[in-house]
Order: sequence, then structure tokens, then C-alpha cells
Amino acid sequence: MTEQEVILQESERIDDLLSHNLRIIQSDEVFSFSMDAVLLARFASVPKRGRVLDLCTGNGVVPILLTTRTQASLEGIEIQPRLADMARRSVQLNHLGESVLIREGDLRELVKETGHAVYDAITVNPPYMPLNGSDLKANTHQAMARHEIGCTLEEVIQACNRLVRNGGKISMVHRPQRLGEIISLMREYKLEPKRIRMVHPRAHLEANMVLIEAMKDGKPEVRMLPPLIVYNEQGNYCDEIMEIYYGDQQSLHNKEGGN
Repeated sequence: MTEQEVILQESERIDDLLSHNLRIIQSDEVFSFSMDAVLLARFASVPKRGRVLDLCTGNGVVPILLTTRTQASLEGIEIQPRLADMARRSVQLNHLGESVLIREGDLRELVKETGHAVYDAITVNPPYMPLNGSDLKANTHQAMARHEIGCTLEEVIQACNRLVRNGGKISMVHRPQRLGEIISLMREYKLEPKRIRMVHPRAHLEANMVLIEAMKDGKPEVRMLPPLIVYNEQGNYCDEIMEIYYGDQQSLHNKEGGN
């Protein structure tokens, strides 16, 4: 499918996706990916082959990016029909129909269709904010992407437990304020945290994102990775971010001096 053959809905546009000759359908009114999705796609441990699932896939940015890192069968599930449709059209736009399958549905019910423990790895960029009576945005799409309307954090982690095989990896990006809750729930559902990396907008500022990876039925042993700094003192992207967005680097550094 060429760009001219893609049918765009109102407010939609086609954007370049980093430096990998990929493109994606976006809409500021419905959904546009941000840095958290990119970092998740580069942080996650994914097998060279097998099955990989992205929960809360939105417009499909994470599985599309993962095609540059693995030959595994990639799937994404999205509860909002409009976003699932955008994701499917982005897959077609990039001629990735043989590599990426987009499902429209509720991640809490997916196990009934796929069966238990069928995925080798799962990625998830879930809604960050719990429902606490605060004023939600009138835009339903954006509200569901940000608030736990369609699923709670516990329901996401419970779904991961059901869907990933023993020894499989779960990778999540979230807010540092909820890290204690995330670790507690992961352990409750037999997902042992293995790698944690804080993301700081600048070196002197508190972290505003956390990347965390867990293993199903893993032994207790967690590595705290070096912090990832987004902007330098001059207000430009730091070297690692520049490589992720504009270079050939396909994964985040896991330790000093290596990948």
C-alpha cells in the first residue's frame, strides 16, 4: 500500500517513524505516540523468533518499531476501534502484514481467544493515571489512553501473567510514582522484576518515566540500570536519545559500555 492509497480519516496524517524508513498514521485529536513508546520498544527484551504481544497498542507504534529488532510474530491489542483501525492501516502502509497482527478487543478477555502462556514476551504502555474522581478530558480517546478507564494496572499485570510463558519477559513503561505498586503487583502475579531504568528529562531533575522488565516465575534478582537522561545542559537530546531517534541504534544500553 502506498501513501496515496491510504485512506485517512478526519484529522489524521502520516508521519515518519524515526530513522527506519517506517511511517505511521497519527492524529492529535485521537492518538499520537510519544517518547515513552519509543523507549519501551528499545528497552524490551524480545526473542529473535517466537510470539510477542503489545498490550494497549494504541496506533501500533511499538510492534511496528519492534519489526526492526526481531523476526518474531508480533501482535498488538487495542480496545478502541478507531485506534485499532489506525494501527491496522499503519501496518499495511509499511507492508508489515506478514509480521504484525493488530487485534481489536479487551486485553482482559484475550486469554479466552489465545489460551494461556502462549507469548514469549509482552510489552505494555498502559494508562498511567488511576480513576480518582478527577476531571477527565472530554475527548474519550485521550481519556482512555491516560486514565484507567478500560483496564486497571492490576488487570494489565494479571493479563500478562496469564498470557506469557514461564521464563517469558514483560516490559512496561510507566510513571515512577507508581513503581512500588507495580513491583508489588508483579510479584503478586509471579512476575519477578529483573531490570529497572529511570528516565530523567535532565540530569538534575526527578525521573518522569520508569522502564521495568520482569520475568514470569523468575528468581528474585533485580538490576538497577544507569539513568537515561533525555536532554543535556544545552537543551539538546543526549547522545543515546539521538542514536535512538536519528541513528542506527535499535536498543537502549543495558549497562555502561554495551547493549
